[in-house]
Amino acid sequence: MKSKIVKIIDQIGIHARPASKVTNEANKYKSDIKFSVGGKTADAKSLINLMALGVKFNDKIEIQAIGIDEDEAIDGICDIMKKTNLI
Repeated sequence: MKSKIVKIIDQIGIHARPASKVTNEANKYKSDIKFSVGGKTADAKSLINLMALGVKFNDKIEIQAIGIDEDEAIDGICDIMKKTNLI
């Protein structure tokens, strides 16, 4: 398992447009990818699950990946989150 904690810098938090890009990226990997915040966990491959977390500005979230491509998954997710100005 690999994990990384990131801080959300988007004033709106995780909203529909960047969330869809994150889920599209997550679905490229075989690993299970989860986002955790405030005691709640969501499957990063599900847009509905990701949006249901209600991640806000300045929240710190943990991204976890478990599987054969976990390193690439964490790197890819973080890269797309940077490109969409979430982190």
